[in-house]
Amino acid sequence: MRKSKKSGDRVFQLLIHAVLIVLSLAAILPFVLLFTSSLTDEKSLLVDGYSFFPKKWSVDAYAYVFRTNGENVFRSYGITFFITVLGTSISLIIAPMLAYAISRRDYPRRGIISFLVFFTMIFNGGLVASYIMWTRVFFIKNTIWALIFPSLLFNGFYVMLMRSYFQMNIHPALLEAAKIDGAGEFRIYCSIVMPLSLPIIATIGLMIAIGYWNDWQNGLYYITNPKLYSLQNLLNRILTNAKYLASISSSVSVQVELPSIGIRMAMAVIGVIPVMILYPFFQRYFIKGITLGGVKE
Repeated sequence: MRKSKKSGDRVFQLLIHAVLIVLSLAAILPFVLLFTSSLTDEKSLLVDGYSFFPKKWSVDAYAYVFRTNGENVFRSYGITFFITVLGTSISLIIAPMLAYAISRRDYPRRGIISFLVFFTMIFNGGLVASYIMWTRVFFIKNTIWALIFPSLLFNGFYVMLMRSYFQMNIHPALLEAAKIDGAGEFRIYCSIVMPLSLPIIATIGLMIAIGYWNDWQNGLYYITNPKLYSLQNLLNRILTNAKYLASISSSVSVQVELPSIGIRMAMAVIGVIPVMILYPFFQRYFIKGITLGGVKE
C-alpha cells in the first residue's frame, strides 16, 4: 500500500511538473519569438513567416530605430523611467493611506468616502472634460506632470483592493494592542499596517509601474513637444513615420526599403526588455500569509 501510494504521489508530481512546464513555455515562447522576429530579415519574414530559427538574420530594424532616433530613444527611456518611479511612489503613498482610512470600521465617514471612490470606478467626466480640466485649470500641457497626474488620480480600483486586504489581514486586535501601548494612528500605520502589507503593496506597485511604463494616452493627449515624449509615444511616432515612408515609396520613383515588420518587433522588444529585467527582483515580494499567527486570541 505504501509503495503504491508513493508511486501515485510521484505520478501526480510528474503530472503537475509537466503542466507547469507547458504553462511556462506558453508564457516564455511568445517573447522568444518576438525577439527572433526582430532579428529576422524583412524578406525572410514575408516569405517564410515568423520562426524561432530564421533562415536569414538581420539587425536592420534596430539599426533604423537607433540611426534615425538614437538620441531620442535614450531621452525617452529616461523620461519613462522618471515618470514610472515618481508616479508609482506617489501612488503608493496616497492609495494605501486612503485605503487604510476607509478600512477602519470605527471611522465614521468611511461609508461616504468608499462610495465616492467606488463611484469613480464606474463614472467619469469623459475625455473632453478631462482634457479641459488638465489643460485650462491645472495647466499641465507640455509638462512632465502631464505624464504623471492624469493616471495618478484613477486608482479607485487599487484603493478598494487595498481596503479589502487591510480588512481581511490586519486584525483589529493588533491595532487595539498598539493603542494600549500608546501608539498613535500614524505610528500604527507606519509600524504595523505597512510592514504587514508588503504583499499587496508590492503587487499594486508593480501593476501601477507597468501601467506608467506602457502608458501612451497621456502623451498623445497632453504632449506635443517631442522632447517630452515618453518611450511609448516615441516608438509609436517611429512606427507611424515608417508606415508613411513605406506608403509613399510606391508612388514615387525612389523606392524606400524599410523593415516595417521588423521595426514593429524591435520597438516591442525595446519597450518590454526593462520590465522583463526588473520583474524577477519584485517577484520575491509576492508572498502570502504574512500575517498568519500574528494574532492570538
